[in-house]
Amino acid sequence: MLGKRLPKLNWKKLKGLIPAITQDFKTGKVLMLGFMNKAALKKTLTEGKVTYWSRTRKKLWTKGETSGNFQLVKQIWLDCDNDTLLIKVKQIGNVCHTGHKTCFFQKMK
Repeated sequence: MLGKRLPKLNWKKLKGLIPAITQDFKTGKVLMLGFMNKAALKKTLTEGKVTYWSRTRKKLWTKGETSGNFQLVKQIWLDCDNDTLLIKVKQIGNVCHTGHKTCFFQKMK
Protein backbone atom coordinates (compact mmCIF):
# COMPACT_ATOMS: atom_id res chain seq x y z
CA MET A 1 0.00 0.00 0.00
CA LEU A 2 1.06 3.62 -0.26
CA GLY A 3 1.62 4.06 3.45
CA LYS A 4 0.19 6.92 5.44
CA ARG A 5 1.78 9.71 3.43
CA LEU A 6 -0.23 11.37 0.68
CA PRO A 7 1.25 10.58 -2.74
CA LYS A 8 1.71 13.17 -5.48
CA LEU A 9 -1.59 13.03 -7.31
CA ASN A 10 -3.09 15.25 -9.98
CA TRP A 11 -5.98 16.83 -8.08
CA LYS A 12 -6.51 19.61 -10.64
CA LYS A 13 -8.28 17.69 -13.44
CA LEU A 14 -11.51 17.21 -11.52
CA LYS A 15 -11.27 20.24 -9.23
CA GLY A 16 -9.89 18.50 -6.16
CA LEU A 17 -11.33 15.04 -6.77
CA ILE A 18 -9.90 11.83 -8.17
CA PRO A 19 -11.79 8.73 -9.32
CA ALA A 20 -11.28 5.68 -7.13
CA ILE A 21 -12.09 2.29 -8.63
CA THR A 22 -12.48 -0.52 -6.11
CA GLN A 23 -11.71 -4.09 -7.03
CA ASP A 24 -12.04 -7.32 -5.06
CA PHE A 25 -8.54 -8.28 -3.93
CA LYS A 26 -9.02 -12.02 -4.48
CA THR A 27 -11.30 -12.25 -7.53
CA GLY A 28 -10.30 -9.10 -9.42
CA LYS A 29 -13.98 -8.20 -9.91
CA VAL A 30 -14.61 -4.46 -10.26
CA LEU A 31 -16.89 -3.42 -7.41
CA MET A 32 -17.64 0.28 -7.77
CA LEU A 33 -16.41 3.72 -8.75
CA GLY A 34 -16.34 6.57 -6.28
CA PHE A 35 -14.51 9.86 -5.88
CA MET A 36 -12.01 10.98 -3.28
CA ASN A 37 -10.70 14.32 -2.17
CA LYS A 38 -7.51 14.68 -0.13
CA ALA A 39 -9.33 14.25 3.18
CA ALA A 40 -11.00 11.02 1.99
CA LEU A 41 -7.69 9.58 0.86
CA LYS A 42 -5.97 10.54 4.12
CA LYS A 43 -8.74 8.89 6.14
CA THR A 44 -8.56 5.78 3.94
CA LEU A 45 -4.80 5.53 4.43
CA THR A 46 -5.07 6.11 8.18
CA GLU A 47 -8.00 3.81 8.97
CA GLY A 48 -7.62 1.12 6.31
CA LYS A 49 -11.28 1.38 5.28
CA VAL A 50 -12.21 3.09 2.02
CA THR A 51 -13.67 6.56 2.48
CA TYR A 52 -15.12 8.54 -0.43
CA TRP A 53 -16.26 12.10 -1.04
CA SER A 54 -19.99 12.26 -1.74
CA ARG A 55 -20.50 14.69 -4.59
CA THR A 56 -24.23 14.85 -3.83
CA ARG A 57 -24.12 15.26 -0.05
CA LYS A 58 -20.82 17.21 -0.11
CA LYS A 59 -19.28 15.20 2.72
CA LEU A 60 -17.00 12.26 3.47
CA TRP A 61 -18.54 8.81 3.73
CA THR A 62 -16.85 5.59 4.70
CA LYS A 63 -18.28 2.70 2.71
CA GLY A 64 -20.13 0.50 5.19
CA GLU A 65 -20.59 3.08 7.95
CA THR A 66 -24.36 2.52 7.94
CA SER A 67 -24.68 -0.90 6.28
CA GLY A 68 -21.66 -2.66 7.78
CA ASN A 69 -20.47 -3.49 4.23
CA PHE A 70 -16.97 -2.10 4.69
CA GLN A 71 -14.17 -2.12 2.12
CA LEU A 72 -10.92 -3.08 3.84
CA VAL A 73 -7.89 -1.79 1.94
CA LYS A 74 -5.36 -4.38 0.78
CA GLN A 75 -3.49 -2.36 -1.89
CA ILE A 76 -3.73 1.00 -3.61
CA TRP A 77 -2.42 1.49 -7.14
CA LEU A 78 -1.97 4.71 -9.12
CA ASP A 79 -2.58 5.00 -12.83
CA CYS A 80 0.12 6.30 -15.20
CA ASP A 81 -1.14 9.91 -15.00
CA ASN A 82 -1.43 9.92 -11.19
CA ASP A 83 -5.07 11.01 -11.45
CA THR A 84 -6.97 7.77 -10.74
CA LEU A 85 -6.71 5.18 -7.98
CA LEU A 86 -7.33 1.45 -8.13
CA ILE A 87 -8.06 0.24 -4.62
CA LYS A 88 -7.94 -3.49 -4.04
CA VAL A 89 -10.13 -4.41 -1.08
CA LYS A 90 -11.54 -7.17 1.02
CA GLN A 91 -15.24 -6.47 0.64
CA ILE A 92 -17.46 -7.18 3.63
CA GLY A 93 -20.99 -7.91 2.38
CA ASN A 94 -22.47 -6.51 -0.82
CA VAL A 95 -21.22 -3.31 -2.41
CA CYS A 96 -24.20 -1.82 -4.20
CA HIS A 97 -27.05 -0.06 -2.42
CA THR A 98 -29.36 -2.28 -4.53
CA GLY A 99 -28.01 -5.34 -2.72
CA HIS A 100 -25.79 -6.58 -5.56
CA LYS A 101 -22.21 -7.77 -5.04
CA THR A 102 -21.00 -5.10 -7.49
CA CYS A 103 -22.37 -1.82 -8.80
CA PHE A 104 -21.60 -3.11 -12.31
CA PHE A 105 -24.37 -5.67 -12.77
CA GLN A 106 -26.23 -4.12 -15.73
CA LYS A 107 -24.94 -5.09 -19.16
CA MET A 108 -25.57 -2.62 -21.98
CA LYS A 109 -27.29 -4.15 -24.97
